[in-house]
Amino acid sequence: MIRISQLKLSVNHSEEDLKKKAAKTLKLQPADIRRVTVVKQSVDARKKSSEVLFIYTVDVEVAKEDKVLHRVNSPNIAKAEKKEYQFPEPGTERLEHRPVIIGSGPAGLFCALMLARAGFGPIVFERGERVEERKRSVLQFWQGGELKSNSNVQFGEGGAGTFSDGKLNTLVKDPLMRNRKVLEVFVEFGADPSILYKNKPHIGTDVLSVIVKNMREEIIRLGGTFYFQSCVTDFRIKDGALKAITVNGSEEFETDVTVLAVGHSARDTFERLLERSVPIEKKAFAVGLRIQHPQRDINAAQYGAAEIEALGAADYKVTHQCANGRGVYSFCMCPGGYVVDASSEPGRLAVNGMSYHARDGVNANSALIVTVTPQDFPEDSPLAGIAYQRRLEEAAYQCGGGKIPVQLYRDFKKKRATTAFGDVAPAFEGRYAMANLRDFFPDTLSESLIEGVEAFNGRIAGFSRGDAILAGVESRTSSPVRIPRDERFESSIKGIYPCGEGAGYAGGITSAAMDGIKTAEAVAARFSVPT
Repeated sequence: MIRISQLKLSVNHSEEDLKKKAAKTLKLQPADIRRVTVVKQSVDARKKSSEVLFIYTVDVEVAKEDKVLHRVNSPNIAKAEKKEYQFPEPGTERLEHRPVIIGSGPAGLFCALMLARAGFGPIVFERGERVEERKRSVLQFWQGGELKSNSNVQFGEGGAGTFSDGKLNTLVKDPLMRNRKVLEVFVEFGADPSILYKNKPHIGTDVLSVIVKNMREEIIRLGGTFYFQSCVTDFRIKDGALKAITVNGSEEFETDVTVLAVGHSARDTFERLLERSVPIEKKAFAVGLRIQHPQRDINAAQYGAAEIEALGAADYKVTHQCANGRGVYSFCMCPGGYVVDASSEPGRLAVNGMSYHARDGVNANSALIVTVTPQDFPEDSPLAGIAYQRRLEEAAYQCGGGKIPVQLYRDFKKKRATTAFGDVAPAFEGRYAMANLRDFFPDTLSESLIEGVEAFNGRIAGFSRGDAILAGVESRTSSPVRIPRDERFESSIKGIYPCGEGAGYAGGITSAAMDGIKTAEAVAARFSVPT
């Protein structure tokens, strides 16, 4: 195969246009091309006033490849190198019990799938419901029903990413092809194959929930076991090693390998681990507010037109360094999406963003967040970041009377409560109430956000419009703790394998899934398959 990069075509091109372009680049006729496979597709919107383009990297199959390569001379043409992910061969240490995985978010599911395919028969404990039941519970909560503390936007099969935009891009370097493996697994279980080559792939919450169910069924088919509504409530540790876990406060399971893939909101689990002297460190994270703009305005600012069918809803990523030294940046941007009530504890309120696969909602939203460090936490405990989150969430709950507190940007700047929306129509999943977010959001962070929004307006026209809708609080951007692990991915407490976002080693669906794969590799390369 011959790889060609930097092929540029109009976004309205046909499949035949791509083939003709590849043939012309290789100085061939289209009939000489046997097959064109898209490796990467990105968007070039720098010349909005003239034309938005797709930029491709493609692999081309032709006869006499070496002859063709010899004839053409371009830095954008080379022989394609095929790399594939390789899972390690099983190790030799004996396992007395099947490996246990706590949590069925991306880290836990991918760890379980890889171990199941290697014959380890993992056991997965998930505090929440199966994804089908979980979706019903979340919808009932959004419509005013009771919050289920163990099955909500944060907890349940699929993890917090199930109710998000389902973005699959990551900045994690990938020399061993784990990122590619994650995408291939998603396609295997129901994702559109285009995620294999799009520069910013996404799935959407509606499709992701189907994929999660399909992955679970495959793990079970391969000998894995799932226990739902099964919260791990204690750890029996003896002589520096984990011997057993307790589920739902009563049932004990012996274990010699337990993967902690609990997610960033498993606060009770972190508390119990600390009580059992498992090392935990506090770390920096970020907090902020969600902002909503009309999606058509974001499209116009990014693409030069309110709607380009071939491109769909536009996204953005913005950052700003404030005069006070803090950084402000967009996070989990959801084109055509909704701001959702992502609470998981009674009397505390958190928000997140979510999009369906079609991204056809009227608004774009993203979190505008500011980094907070242990110096911002009054306490010195390893769990000080959790206490900081909880105080903000309690204040947000009170501010909105138990509903998502919302405020127009112009009112936020003037520290006054909002009484009516402007031209931006609200797009929420969950009940909301007009309020004054300045009543609970710290002044230092608020002023940083305002400075950031004004700066972002210079890059995205209309970003600082007065009727943009703010909502808060966005407090679950990443884990406020890290559970240290060694080069074998094991805690200093033997048998505990910290994994994924909750343990402080990931920051999104893809990186969490990749960390689940890495943890599975560590277990499989060390131990023999249980008999």
